[in-house]
Amino acid sequence: MPKIASIQVAVARVPLDKVTSFATRTVKARDYALVKVRSEDGHEGIGFCYVGSTGGPIAMAAVKELLAPVLLGQESRRSEGLWNEMYKEAILQGRAGTVMRGISILDTALWDMNARAAGVPLTQYMGCWSTTSVPAYASGGYYVEGKTPAHLGDEMRGYVEAGFRAVKMKVGRFSPREEEARVRAARQAVGEDVELMLDANNAWSDLPTALRYVERFEQYDPYFIEEPFSPDDIANHARLARSTRIMVATGEIEVGRWRFKELLDQGGAQILQTDAAVCGGITEWRRIAALADAYGVTICPHWFHDLHVHLVASAANSRYVEYFLDDQVLNFKRLVNRQLEFKQGNLLVPTGPGLGFEFDEQAVSRYALGEGWVNCR
Repeated sequence: MPKIASIQVAVARVPLDKVTSFATRTVKARDYALVKVRSEDGHEGIGFCYVGSTGGPIAMAAVKELLAPVLLGQESRRSEGLWNEMYKEAILQGRAGTVMRGISILDTALWDMNARAAGVPLTQYMGCWSTTSVPAYASGGYYVEGKTPAHLGDEMRGYVEAGFRAVKMKVGRFSPREEEARVRAARQAVGEDVELMLDANNAWSDLPTALRYVERFEQYDPYFIEEPFSPDDIANHARLARSTRIMVATGEIEVGRWRFKELLDQGGAQILQTDAAVCGGITEWRRIAALADAYGVTICPHWFHDLHVHLVASAANSRYVEYFLDDQVLNFKRLVNRQLEFKQGNLLVPTGPGLGFEFDEQAVSRYALGEGWVNCR
């Protein structure tokens, strides 16, 4: 069994072309932690994660100082054991947040490297229900200065014209009346047969406020309301789920199977948005997906379509990949050398070994903080 010979880590800070807002925050740039793991027999795998606007150096330290020493010299295909050893090593520094994201990107890189060594796409290496394509929804509808409900409607209509049968927009930044106008414009633009998702990005802190918005949204038949409260407020997620016919979706920044079990036990989500780059990597994502399946809950992963296209194709209780057509918000697209293809609202599953793409080294050099790639010893 091949052993892990080297690990490199870098941080790329990629500015947004336009300052973009969510319900409760504004983003000007994104930090991405990147890793490359190489085996003694010459195969290489990559991993990556978004770590906020300034969290890159923290992620680099977690990988370089805390986690990489656990992996170096170990057998690369012992993924379950290596995950547990990284988790135990980091248990005092953080069972969540940036340290868990460090575990996630290293675990992803190991899965990628092992699939490349086997000469098959990651989808097939994991076992899959589809080798060709998976459903996707077009994600957008962000707040940008000067963007009116009519502009929002035009954006949503454009996604439908591109072939998508499901779209998502942001809500929660403005008053209930203003947000209803935005949702109304989106529904009128896409028609009745397209699934419309709403993302509140933790906008509300109490159930009465959330209901003021959600009761206005119900008449437009949204597929789900995403992250209405803080991820730690499981109780209010459950109360809202019992109070509205709109399905509640959450879990994009949740970590570990234990927290997801608590969320499921309390009825806090009908749809889980488990992100493999956040929750603990592919190894933990698969555990969580299996757990959700036992509860009869659907998985629609958050972000990073380049990664999640493989995972949705591998889990029978997955429904959609979140897909970004441009690089304005998901500007990670600028750091890779190949983009996913889509057809009639479905993403085509990559056919190359592993994840099916590489980092664009020129782009990484352009956006890298400090000295770029750093060797871990």
